Amino acid sequence: MNIKKSGKDLIVNDIKDFDLAQTMECGQCFHFVRLDEEEYELTAYGRYLHIKQEKNILTFFDTTKKDFENIWRHYFDLDTDYGKIKRYIAKRSPELKEIIKKNKGIRILNQEFFETLMSFIISQNNRIPRIKALVAAISEKWGRKLTDTMYAFPDASGLSKVCEDDFRELKTGFRAAYLCDAVKKVLSKDIDEHLLTSADLKDCEEKLCAIKGIGPKVANCIMLFSLGKREAFPIDVWMKRIMEELYFGGKEQSLNTIAYLAADRFGEYGGYAQQYLFAYAREAGDSENKG
Repeated sequence: MNIKKSGKDLIVNDIKDFDLAQTMECGQCFHFVRLDEEEYELTAYGRYLHIKQEKNILTFFDTTKKDFENIWRHYFDLDTDYGKIKRYIAKRSPELKEIIKKNKGIRILNQEFFETLMSFIISQNNRIPRIKALVAAISEKWGRKLTDTMYAFPDASGLSKVCEDDFRELKTGFRAAYLCDAVKKVLSKDIDEHLLTSADLKDCEEKLCAIKGIGPKVANCIMLFSLGKREAFPIDVWMKRIMEELYFGGKEQSLNTIAYLAADRFGEYGGYAQQYLFAYAREAGDSENKG
């Protein structure tokens, strides 16, 4: 990876194991707009980014080296050796070799905790286009304006006076109560990002599940995409179905059995394996564009 400035832009050459579209479109984040096949605008950590990929070159438009080093390098997980991870998963599960080849550029983003928490509460029983629309609506109504069309997602204090009816006006439905409870618990420090980060997987999941409406699947998504717990393995009906098909001959299994197999087979790389399995499900048409 070679980094250089070109006017106001920052260019990253010789990027390996990275595909911008695969990373943005794999169901892990919802606060972006696709401009072209490998060109996006997005917001994260209160910043706006316009980014484009051409083969193994990434262009970060109008981006300082300081912002790249402090935000985007970590956000896109550019220092992780994905070649090593893919080899490990393919060895442990040869069934995934082809889907890994087709989705070799997926990376797990390191997202902001509060936005991820709120986004995956919204994701419940929702399709990805609708999740994106609701995240954008909350940002536009209560967040800070970054460009003519993009707004930063508000922090918990920015939503402290928002009530259930306010959320319902944006068509969040039954999730409004859950969103309010999450804001309340974050503000009161009942839910503390730093304590969650240092907690083990089981304890972290239990703490997140104390928020109204959050179950194990959503908790594991939050842990995987914003708390650095790469062993987290979100399981919903689609993931359960794919796991049963691949590893149990299509026979129905309990969620505990599925989780045990994932932990045993993939270990610390469970979250990465889950992304390839999710890609497998999407290709098979099972996920139906769900979050």
